[in-house]
Amino acid sequence: MIFLHVVGARPNFMKAAPVFREFKKHSGIRQVLVHTGQHYDSAMSDVFFQQLGIPAADINLQVGSGTHAQQTAQIMSGFEPVVLRHRPDWVLVYGDVNSTLAASLVSSKLGIRVAHVEAGLRSFDRSMPEEINRLVTDQLSDLLLTPSIDANRNLQREGIANEKIHMVGNVMIDTLIQMLPESDKHLPFGLPAKFALVTLHRPGNVDNTDWLKEMLSALNDLSSQLTIFFPVHPRTRARIEQHYSEMKLGGLKLLDPLPYLSFLALQKAASVVITDSGGVQEETTYLGVPCLTVRNNTERPVTIETGTNILVGTDPKRVRKALENVLAGGLKPGSVPPLWDGKASERIVRILMA
Repeated sequence: MIFLHVVGARPNFMKAAPVFREFKKHSGIRQVLVHTGQHYDSAMSDVFFQQLGIPAADINLQVGSGTHAQQTAQIMSGFEPVVLRHRPDWVLVYGDVNSTLAASLVSSKLGIRVAHVEAGLRSFDRSMPEEINRLVTDQLSDLLLTPSIDANRNLQREGIANEKIHMVGNVMIDTLIQMLPESDKHLPFGLPAKFALVTLHRPGNVDNTDWLKEMLSALNDLSSQLTIFFPVHPRTRARIEQHYSEMKLGGLKLLDPLPYLSFLALQKAASVVITDSGGVQEETTYLGVPCLTVRNNTERPVTIETGTNILVGTDPKRVRKALENVLAGGLKPGSVPPLWDGKASERIVRILMA
């Protein structure tokens, strides 16, 4: 059997790695790894392959940046000849990026079966490009592999046949569990006893210049109470340099994008994480670290219902108040959701082999 994996952005790498390794335990399997090149920064792409133990991609489409339409179209144009050449039994797509949607469209039109890993997540906000990608990919997919029970319910409500839906758990937690021991070696020396970790990259946030300035100002003020580390996504860095290079950010420590192990080490040690990332909501829930999500909705409600995540909205004043509450001891107790046990990849491969 031939299984073709499609990855294009950092979260995809972390989800594909354990599945790729699990398939290697079985004979009679050939795997093809296609990197669309959607994330072209080496700090957010190549290094993840190295640290996660994924071999170099068999094919790199080198798409790079562009509008959503341009990027999706370029991936489709480059991916179609790959599928025709290899004729896989299954195409595995991960998450909700443009690569996920593009590969699903091409494969479906060519009659190749699609398995969507992390299916069924919904923010119910169609202004988010990722929500469109999730909705379309799930309608096209032949096998929907979900991380949590709410995802199953979403798919059933949308008319997906029950026999296509399998709750397998969160495959990104497989990677986190595997890498946790190694991450300890990547913790910087001299870290303060308490610190906050920030990630902000969503266009709806960082492309709003007034909001970004107010948020940076709030974080800078809060950095007088505790150290704040802010690994800056290339998109966010460009906005800061374009509009706010004159701002004094003395207490707020802006860092370059971090390799996965370094970022995981900081997450594990942080007193609180402030983010607009989906994956970070999941990782902090598993690690038991308080997480303040700077969004008005989330496609991962289980991290709020069960985990340590708090949806604080996008008003910087509310973010400031929520952080001050955490620092004052107002911690939210949390637990790890069902099947977030490091064995999701085993369940995925078992289902696909059957």
